[in-house]
Amino acid sequence: ASAAASAMAPVLQTMTVSSFRDRVSNLPGEPYKPHSILQTRRRPLESAPLRQTDGAARMLDRKALIALVEDRYFFNVDNKNIEPAVACFAEDAELRVQSAHVSHTGHGQIRRMFEDFMAATKTIYHGDFSHVVDVDNQWIASQFVARNDYDDGRRVEMRNCNFFQVEDGRFKRVTIYMTDENPLV
Repeated sequence: ASAAASAMAPVLQTMTVSSFRDRVSNLPGEPYKPHSILQTRRRPLESAPLRQTDGAARMLDRKALIALVEDRYFFNVDNKNIEPAVACFAEDAELRVQSAHVSHTGHGQIRRMFEDFMAATKTIYHGDFSHVVDVDNQWIASQFVARNDYDDGRRVEMRNCNFFQVEDGRFKRVTIYMTDENPLV
């Protein structure tokens, strides 16, 4: 099993349907509402609020972890803003497409991967999000629709699941599971 799956296993094993719904609601105490693929979330987030713990690393709260994933990372990927997307990652971060056995480490490799992907893809869309958030350990598991339109008229739509490990407000490790061909080579 991957490190991401192993780290999230205790959270996922103890979850009931009602606790899952509580965890993926938009705000604490709000009833479960699945995100609509048509729902607009297209606004960039300049900086996510951080909370300082008794130690060294800054920690994001639940709302900020979701905003980091949706409003900072995927917003910039979808709008082909390479540098702000790469800035979501720590300098030595690892992005692994587990379902394709491909890994990219550090800003240079991650930037090159995004440059290639964005050049080859006419339209990029990520939406219909569902999240499981572990604030104490700074993990967020996100399931969503990924849709890519290509210049030749092809449209590829996948249901993906990403596991984000956050450290000091940025992604330290991202593990991606895709249901179709991997465009992130």
